[in-house]
Amino acid sequence: VQLVESGGGSVQPGGSLTLSCRVSGFTTTEYTVGYFRQAPGKKREGLATISPIDDSTYYGDSVKGRFFISSDRSKSAVYLQMNGLKIEDTAVYYCAAAPFTSTWWPPYDYDYRGQGTQVTVSP
Repeated sequence: VQLVESGGGSVQPGGSLTLSCRVSGFTTTEYTVGYFRQAPGKKREGLATISPIDDSTYYGDSVKGRFFISSDRSKSAVYLQMNGLKIEDTAVYYCAAAPFTSTWWPPYDYDYRGQGTQVTVSP
């Protein structure tokens, strides 16, 4: 099982970024995939997750209405579109995966995770 994130970078407040998580070793129809983040000195925070069964989604309170998770099974990829970024969104972002019969939330408790990608929001 391997997950590789991309799409991080630097953006000004109010800007947008889209993270990509390419998965291998399993299909997105078998595993729940989600995103979480960790900023220096702060606890890990679950952001979003998507069901492999019916594409239902769930979001953490701090990102509801701003972040959107989606899946493209033909590309074995899961995306996190991030809008209205704030300075406090600065963190390392990870995608993670778990068998769909396993933990649903939070995604930082999933079995597998990628290497992380840095997102920096600054004026």
